[in-house]
Amino acid sequence: MDLALSLIVLLPLAGMLFLFAFGKRLGEPLSGVIGSLAVVSSFVIALVIGLDFFSGEGSTETVRWFEWLPGLGVAAELRWDQLSALMTLVVTGVGSLIHIYSIGYMHGDPLFGRFFTYLNLFITSMLILVLANNFALLFVGWELVGLSSYLLISFWFERDTAAAAGKKAFVVNRVGDVGFIVALMLIFSVFGSFAFETVFEAAHSELTVAMATAIALLLLVGAAGKSAQLPLYVWLPDAMEGPTPVSALIHAATMVTAGVYMVARTAPIFELAPIAAATVAIVGAATALFAATIAMAQRDIKRVLAYSTISQLGYMFMGVGAAAYVAGVFHLMTHAFFKALLFLGAGSVIHGMSDEQDMHKMGGLAKKMPVTFATMAIAWLAISGIPPLAGFWSKDEILAAVFERGGLW
Repeated sequence: MDLALSLIVLLPLAGMLFLFAFGKRLGEPLSGVIGSLAVVSSFVIALVIGLDFFSGEGSTETVRWFEWLPGLGVAAELRWDQLSALMTLVVTGVGSLIHIYSIGYMHGDPLFGRFFTYLNLFITSMLILVLANNFALLFVGWELVGLSSYLLISFWFERDTAAAAGKKAFVVNRVGDVGFIVALMLIFSVFGSFAFETVFEAAHSELTVAMATAIALLLLVGAAGKSAQLPLYVWLPDAMEGPTPVSALIHAATMVTAGVYMVARTAPIFELAPIAAATVAIVGAATALFAATIAMAQRDIKRVLAYSTISQLGYMFMGVGAAAYVAGVFHLMTHAFFKALLFLGAGSVIHGMSDEQDMHKMGGLAKKMPVTFATMAIAWLAISGIPPLAGFWSKDEILAAVFERGGLW
């Protein structure tokens, strides 16, 4: 287990370092194949060691690499439980498909090798985030994800709009990170530790309602920045300036769900702060409605999907804010697949339309692109919540949980 869990993180890391050194020399498609194999291998390992959770026999495992900050009791330690296993499978599973898609999509790009270096760095960063066993290591993954997203969003940096979008995403996320950092300071001042088990086990005895509320609200600020919730949603639509596989990877399946994951992971703190939990749900509900109305007025095919993503993230926040953590994370998983499919289908349409993204200039594409039409239709029905597709079950579960809770508190 120790070796397998370590390999899940180390394989994409090794792929990133190898491509950083030799990617330009290898060129295409070899650098893309190597980058893809690294992520696919991580997915296979995660699937094999995660099978016990599907049968209900799995147990929490930890792997300690080394003592990181001895004076503070912080170790580079990985945690394997039901939540981290699910997130790992989503990140590596969807990430594998996007890597493979990118081999064809980025064909002919002079920076082909660099693109896969950045993709592997992003996957590594997300895996550190979701597998961390303490707040300090989680924060390292959190910041590395921000760096990776900046590199990928502004990948075509020769275009002024892409360079500006990357800077905007980086700055807005730093605003949210200020709240996260202050929350970590308060956590350490109360518990003297960043370890999840220490904090969560002592939360009921050590935290007052006021302190729990303060920490939870500050964590919400960080989550809102990363998951593009009101008022920090403004970076995500502009991030569509990156290549379409980046939109699928960052803005559908992985980075933007980090905030939802963090709220679910820190559930013991939010349970002690009903005002903060209600605030999460209210912010989510407002974001879901607000972003959906904006999406209706968009003409750019990728911006429609971007605002749709913000809206669906609002659903997830509404779920975890109402203490329906299973429903919220379930929708995180289903959304990762059908939204990634919509983005990849949009990339196919954009290629077919010679890089045209204005939907008012499109029409009659079903006959010209039947496979793309069929796959996007399935994803469209899923995100619309049409039974028996996955979106129906996850969205309905969230709405049922919120309806059952009722009221504001």
